[in-house]
Amino acid sequence: MLKFPTVKIAVTGKGGVGKTTLSAALSHIFAEEGKKVLAVDADPDANLASAFGLGTKDIAAIRPIAEMTDLIEQRTGARPGTSGGIFRLNPKVDDIPEGFGYRLGNITLLITGRSKEAASGCYCPENILLRRLLKHLVVERDEVVVVDMEAGIEHLTRGTAEAVDAFIVVVEPGSRSIQTAKAVKTMAQELGVRKVFVVANKIRSAEDIGFIKAGIGDMTFAGSISYNPAVIEADIKGKATFDPKLIGEIQEIRKIIEGALPR
Repeated sequence: MLKFPTVKIAVTGKGGVGKTTLSAALSHIFAEEGKKVLAVDADPDANLASAFGLGTKDIAAIRPIAEMTDLIEQRTGARPGTSGGIFRLNPKVDDIPEGFGYRLGNITLLITGRSKEAASGCYCPENILLRRLLKHLVVERDEVVVVDMEAGIEHLTRGTAEAVDAFIVVVEPGSRSIQTAKAVKTMAQELGVRKVFVVANKIRSAEDIGFIKAGIGDMTFAGSISYNPAVIEADIKGKATFDPKLIGEIQEIRKIIEGALPR
């Protein structure tokens, strides 16, 4: 059973390391335990719906919040694409998950998206709404929340990750992936993230794990996920995969993370 019923987890890492696969599997595990889960795709290259196995038509029907021009204007008082004006700094967002989320059993999938203006970190209505929404999800909701963040570290400058319980950085055997993890840890700590964990993915041998552990230094290693052809094949085909081996490994990772949380 889930030790912390309202745990909030953000998952990040260099592009292609498998963070979306981990986000989908964690959401699936919590939902199978009867928990209500908010699975949030905060990556502009949105793939979480595909990882849940949704078809092309269903995915196309889920409109990213950042593209809802009328909603943004209604809630913030400013038209998207504008900057330097007067915005509502605390727009209403509590009805967005129920109103715009896609239900998959105990999971509600919400795609936030990101506009070009919001991507630059500007003071614009799109950014105001997205920041307020993510803060609402991780601070004020009583569901489990799993956020699939964008690749890299840019999102950490937007002030949306301060209240997560655990920040997971997915890495693969490779120096660039480890450098991303180190950068994420530094910026996350500056924002007050309680705990930063490293999960190793696409592991083929003990040597791969040794390489990653040596590279991350004093960062908390939360476990590893084996290189799995079934997962790779499902990703290529845009299908869900909750392979028993994958789920078993992620269950062990979850136990380590829960045990390290300071509650």
